Amino acid sequence: GYSEGRYLGRPVTDDKRSMAMGQLGNALNSNGRYTEALPVIEASLAFRRRWWSHEEEFIRTGQCHLAACLGGLGRYDEALVLYREIYAREVATLGVSHEHTIGTSCNIANALVHLKLLDDAKKMYRDQVLPAARRSLGADHNFTLIISRNLAIVLYDDLERTRDDLLEAE
Repeated sequence: GYSEGRYLGRPVTDDKRSMAMGQLGNALNSNGRYTEALPVIEASLAFRRRWWSHEEEFIRTGQCHLAACLGGLGRYDEALVLYREIYAREVATLGVSHEHTIGTSCNIANALVHLKLLDDAKKMYRDQVLPAARRSLGADHNFTLIISRNLAIVLYDDLERTRDDLLEAE
C-alpha cells in the first residue's frame, strides 16, 4: 500500500509509475474504452501537475490525452476548452508553425465540426491550420493533405457552400 511518499515500495514521484499510468489511460482511450480511460487519464494528469509542474510539454501531453478522451465521450465542448488552452500555450512556447501547434489547431477545428459550428471550423481550417501547415510542412506533406481533406469535408457538408469554396479546398 501507500506510506510516507511511497507506493508499493516505490517513491510516489517514480517516473515509471507515471508512465505506466499514462500508457494504461492511452491504451484504454485508443481502444474506445473512454469511460474507463477518463479517470486514469485524469489521475495521470493530476499526478503530472503535482510532481512535474515545471515540465510544460509533459503537462500539455496529458491535457491532449484528456481532451481526446473527452471528445471520445462526446463531450466536445469540454474538449474544445482544453484544446484552446493547449493551443494558446503552444503558440506562446512553440510558435504557430510548429507541428504540435498545427495538430492542436486541427483538434480545435474538429471539435468545432462536432459541435456543428461549421463556420468557425471553416475559418479555423482556412485562416490558421492550412496556411500554417503549408508554410511549415509543405503543400505535399501528409499532414497538410489530411488538413486539406478535412476542410473539403467541412465545405462539402456545408449546405451554404459556394463553388469558390469547393475550388479552394482542392
